Amino acid sequence: MPHVHSYLAGIVILWEVSSVFEISCGSNELKSAVFDDFRKEEEWKIMLLDDYTTKLLSLCCKMTDLLAEGITVVENVYKNREPVPHMKAIYLITPTKKSVDGLIDDFITKSCSRYKAAYVYFTDFCPDNLFNKIKSSCAKSIRKCKEINISFFPYESQVFILNVPDAFYRCYSPTLEKTKEKDTVMQVMAEQIVTLCATLDENPGVRYKRYKTEGSAGKEKEAILEEDDDLWVKMRHKHIADVIEEIPKLLKEISSKKKEAEGKLSLSALSQLMKRMPQYRKEISKQVVHLNIAEDCMSKFKSNIERLCKTEQDLALGTDAEGQKVKDSMRVLLPVLLNKSHESYDKIRAILLYIFSTNGTTQENLEKLIQNVHIESDSDMIRNWKYLDVPVISSFAVQQHKYSRRDRSSEETFQLSRWTPVIKDVMEDAIENKLDSKDWPYSSRCPPTWNGSGAVSARQKPKGSSREERKSSARLIIFVIGGVTYSEMRCAYEVSEAYKSCEVVIGSTHILTPKRLLDEVKSLTKPKDMVSIKDE
Repeated sequence: MPHVHSYLAGIVILWEVSSVFEISCGSNELKSAVFDDFRKEEEWKIMLLDDYTTKLLSLCCKMTDLLAEGITVVENVYKNREPVPHMKAIYLITPTKKSVDGLIDDFITKSCSRYKAAYVYFTDFCPDNLFNKIKSSCAKSIRKCKEINISFFPYESQVFILNVPDAFYRCYSPTLEKTKEKDTVMQVMAEQIVTLCATLDENPGVRYKRYKTEGSAGKEKEAILEEDDDLWVKMRHKHIADVIEEIPKLLKEISSKKKEAEGKLSLSALSQLMKRMPQYRKEISKQVVHLNIAEDCMSKFKSNIERLCKTEQDLALGTDAEGQKVKDSMRVLLPVLLNKSHESYDKIRAILLYIFSTNGTTQENLEKLIQNVHIESDSDMIRNWKYLDVPVISSFAVQQHKYSRRDRSSEETFQLSRWTPVIKDVMEDAIENKLDSKDWPYSSRCPPTWNGSGAVSARQKPKGSSREERKSSARLIIFVIGGVTYSEMRCAYEVSEAYKSCEVVIGSTHILTPKRLLDEVKSLTKPKDMVSIKDE
């Protein structure tokens, strides 16, 4: 949904820091902060995790990595477990009452302790009341207690997530206006971001603003897609047309080397190839997964999405694929609304794009659109944008400061993917030192030191003054409150590739899809106890 998320009144924070970094370094941080403590003790150990650290560890390590560190069993600290009194236990947990109670229950009395001893590692600062509770209950059983400060998820090599799925509701819901919910969630996120900076050993300069972003769709498929899958890393942010063209080429290379397949490759042909050549099974099976995913995506695209995409692009940009200005937005919208094969969510996004392109509509026209499309029960997906200062009704329209867009008319792109997320402009402007200081004031005490390329190094610690050193190690970290989309994640990689002197890292409270964005906008007017938002 190209234009809808571009109006989202999210908050973007920019850090401009130095040195080379991959988010996946979370695994290295865990290894050095946790595993190094007991590596010299050559004996098997048990690891206890809570729900948060289970997800964190799954993103950083594999079971084979844990086995290599002497960990033979991984269990949930919340659940009742069989005692293993001859083994030591490693607790990687969040500093919450529930997790701490699970730890204490394991050592409530020395005679019935579940484990021989405990190594305790908190992902964040442990409050004094919980720490004192541990001291008074089971201090003698604890060999080590540390705060390792990893309160974020390394989602991709240049993407991190804080796992705060209700941030959008808590920041923008009018039902919480008179509460301290927004301040509370902002404080939580700030503390989590501090752990990111601590992990990177950075003391960054910060830029802060209200800001608008853009949405994109995802694909659900049961497969292991991770950073050490080279094909996944290469393909994950490419256009589907490029993927469909590229994967068969790679598969063809495999088959031509083995001289086992001829003509067009199919899934059935690859299955036969794996049966005949078991030594290549693992290599080829990975390719099959990606071909399958690509084919599934393409089948959905061909069924209905092509025309819908064209309408969205025309409304978002205000011009058609030939660059001609759209004179009648309603004429562009109507075919989507009349198409019975489109879902309600698709039609609602199209209506929103129409409303945004005309800077609001009349109350009468909005009611007609809602009734004719039969979306009365979901009408808050449209109406609630007013709580983000978006002009839904013309009379409500406010004077908005629109971000000045870069001219990308000369850039090569697919006709159905002409829209570029606004956040890409922000990334490029930040690197080139073109951000408006009125919109992006520094809150850092020390001003950054810009190098000749425009990339900034704001790390407040002694560092060599060599221009080339700074140029080769600059980094820009962007954090979006309220969700980040896949297309915005892609921008971080594109800009990093284009500006070799600066690596862009992007993070948010959670991942947004077009459907999830509309669901969250709809929930804004619901009472807090009726809102159930779970991380996807």
